[in-house]
Amino acid sequence: MGVFSRISDIVNSNINAILDKAQEPEKIIRMIIQEMEDTLVEVRSSAVKTIAEQKHLERRIASLIQDQEEWQAKAELALSKEREDLAKAALQVKTRLGQEIATLRQRHEQVEADLVKQSDDVAVLQQKLADAKAREATLIARHKTASNRLKIRASLYDERVTDAFARFEQVEKSLDMLEGKAEVYDIGRGKGAIQELHDLEADHQIDQELAALKAKMGKTE
Repeated sequence: MGVFSRISDIVNSNINAILDKAQEPEKIIRMIIQEMEDTLVEVRSSAVKTIAEQKHLERRIASLIQDQEEWQAKAELALSKEREDLAKAALQVKTRLGQEIATLRQRHEQVEADLVKQSDDVAVLQQKLADAKAREATLIARHKTASNRLKIRASLYDERVTDAFARFEQVEKSLDMLEGKAEVYDIGRGKGAIQELHDLEADHQIDQELAALKAKMGKTE
């Protein structure tokens, strides 16, 4: 299981679905980023321990190799002194050291593989973290815009707004009635200025037509 097991549900989940259920999306986004940052710290801390183990193994292997060389030299010395028994014992120690070295080298290979995996995990997590931070402001802005639009649209169907429009229309009708009552009093009280102008224009046109008709018939006053 990789280092992302603890946050896989968050990272791999549908961010929009999370925001739909969240009353405070800013906190959700911040939580995701904080989770990534905490995991990144843990991965780096683990990598530090792996590097320390790698160096320890390298020093231990180098020390055992040196011990091997020393026991080889002791075996040669014992054999030169015709102490075959001591030479054999020295070679036995050298063999045991060789076995320990082989075991440590296997562990060293595993540690190196772990370190490569941890380095890859750090790179991937860093990229995900950078992407999340880059999208943080955009996601928050989009959510606020969508929420505001939803509130505005919902207000259009609010009963209070409907009642307000109804009252507004009632006021207009009342004003129409009031204006109508005022105009009633002017009926039959003489012509207004506009009506007199219309009558004057009509009389002028009739006079012009009468003059033209007289001219046609050769009659003059």
